[in-house]
Amino acid sequence: MNRKCTGCGAILQDTNPDNIGYIPKNKLETATYCQRCYKIKYYNQKSITILENINDTILKKVNNKNNTFVYFLIDFINISQEVLDTYNSIKIPKCFVISKTDTIPTNIKKEKLINNLKDIYNIKEEIILLSSLKNLNVKSILWRLIDKGYKEGFIVGYANSGKSSLINKICETFNIEGTSITTSSVPNTTVDFIKIKIEGLTIYDSPGFIYNNYFYNPGEFELIKRCSPKPPLNPITYQLKNIASILIEDRVRISSSINNSLTLYTSNNIIIDKVYDNNKKLLDTNKIELDIPNNSDLIIKGLGFINIKKECKLTIYSLNKDIFEIRESIFK
Repeated sequence: MNRKCTGCGAILQDTNPDNIGYIPKNKLETATYCQRCYKIKYYNQKSITILENINDTILKKVNNKNNTFVYFLIDFINISQEVLDTYNSIKIPKCFVISKTDTIPTNIKKEKLINNLKDIYNIKEEIILLSSLKNLNVKSILWRLIDKGYKEGFIVGYANSGKSSLINKICETFNIEGTSITTSSVPNTTVDFIKIKIEGLTIYDSPGFIYNNYFYNPGEFELIKRCSPKPPLNPITYQLKNIASILIEDRVRISSSINNSLTLYTSNNIIIDKVYDNNKKLLDTNKIELDIPNNSDLIIKGLGFINIKKECKLTIYSLNKDIFEIRESIFK
């Protein structure tokens, strides 16, 4: 039987250093991690792993299972219609999990947020708030399976949503030795399904779903790390006059047709500048004009969202024109 890397789920092999799961031949029989995971874990090295058609692969694997429950993870700032479309493609019993809830600003009432999300996105299933960092609802992931009569559960979600961190925390909580899944801010750190036995149950970690388009490129490791929210998240509000724009990481420029209030819910490590009409940055890129209703959110996939108070026309210049969505404010 082929052995798998504990860290990423790849089948261990000693024939091709360029393929996933590689380990030198003299360590093949004893290694716990593939060479890639070992370098990530102990040397903080990063590498790009492209998994073709990974979204379809995950959905096919999950939907072909019987008597199994799915926990679908996404962090607070990255909820979007694209994410919900993927969630709705899961046809077996499931629930929606908002991970990294320690990043949600303290002034936001969480129960109201849950109700608003159910209303805006027509979510029928339970929504769970999760923080692996603060051990919020970690144990209940297992107890819910037992209460519902399931023996198996999938942990799925978009890249960097905290799936592997959750499973590592569960293993730590229940003293499961010999299991430490590799975690990294780089998408597709987990490359295949990883099966773990805990308290008579079987839990599967999975590769992450990938956006069709998102704010950063796969090899921009430092930017990817900076886009990942760390607690506490402190929203920044700009009182924007119609002669000014906000410039995000020199790749998205946004201006309003009227004086307006824009509040950014993004990682605090993102570089944001306020610029004026005499600054020509990005004006030669894709121009997008969007009609924004009162109190709406502009979603920038992979980055977060911007709450816009007043009805207006937004003019956006962006290196990527396909990373935006508009929704009713999740704060109503």
